[in-house]
Amino acid sequence: MSDMRLQKWLAEAGLCSRREGEKWIAAGRVSVDGVVVTQQGVRVGPESVVTVDDQPVVVRTNSLRVVVALNKPVGVICSRKDPEGRPSAYQLVEGAGARLVSVGRLDYNSEGLLLFTSDGELANRLTHPRYGVSRTYRVRVHGRVSDALLAKLREGVTLDDGPTGPLDITLERVVAANSWLSLTLKEGRNRIVRRIFAAFDMNVARLIRVTYGSVELGEIPSGAWRYLSRSEVARLMSVVDAHY
Repeated sequence: MSDMRLQKWLAEAGLCSRREGEKWIAAGRVSVDGVVVTQQGVRVGPESVVTVDDQPVVVRTNSLRVVVALNKPVGVICSRKDPEGRPSAYQLVEGAGARLVSVGRLDYNSEGLLLFTSDGELANRLTHPRYGVSRTYRVRVHGRVSDALLAKLREGVTLDDGPTGPLDITLERVVAANSWLSLTLKEGRNRIVRRIFAAFDMNVARLIRVTYGSVELGEIPSGAWRYLSRSEVARLMSVVDAHY
């Protein structure tokens, strides 16, 4: 990495967003060359030794920004570690060769597209409500979704943490006693898709995220991942006006 502000250095190391880095610095968690830094704006260079919570940060010099698309299976968590010993999505992308952070989450019983990146600032922008990055899900619910219910869903739902606003939702097909729908959201509140349908007493039997911003799940096998190309990363960055 070239000479840059410490909070940006932390973000490009994949540890956090720049905003989070500023909080870490203010809290005295970061040291440069053995000296605790609490003032913003300190600059570091390629030879600087940076530690966070007394742990040295190792960064590959001249490394490229890495973005990985994973097809997360059901039964995998999105935290790095789990007291219950359940498998982590981070274990699935260990071979990517970079320190990665996840872009948002999918719950334990959900599957599909999960992005990881070595750029903490990019991860922050892709999840921040300010940028309204769209996510599309395919949802299978128990029961038949009538035209009347579909109309109500499109009006939006008031959840315990606030209204969703109008929903972009389409009924794809009805199979026996199950309905498949496509739902696009521009926010990532905790378990929001499941809570939307629960508000109408409908149980989500399967939940698959198929797009995130400009990235599509495509044909990635369950449990596998791929690198995004430079052009794909550029398009993804343009979605959140990332030109840093």
